[in-house]
Amino acid sequence: MMRRFYTDCAYCRLMRSLAFTGIGMLLGGGTSYLLGGSNEDMMLSGILVAAILVFGLIGKK
Repeated sequence: MMRRFYTDCAYCRLMRSLAFTGIGMLLGGGTSYLLGGSNEDMMLSGILVAAILVFGLIGKK
């Protein structure tokens, strides 16, 4: 019989947030890079997309 683990612990939520933050930084920064943005624009767009992913997608239940 398979044992079901509690997957909504604080550590699991932290790791999911970090994963979505990395994906958001990659998408936002990469898009800005392809559009010819400066380093500052890449960082800001990456942070914005990461925040949207973490607080928009993970926060909903």
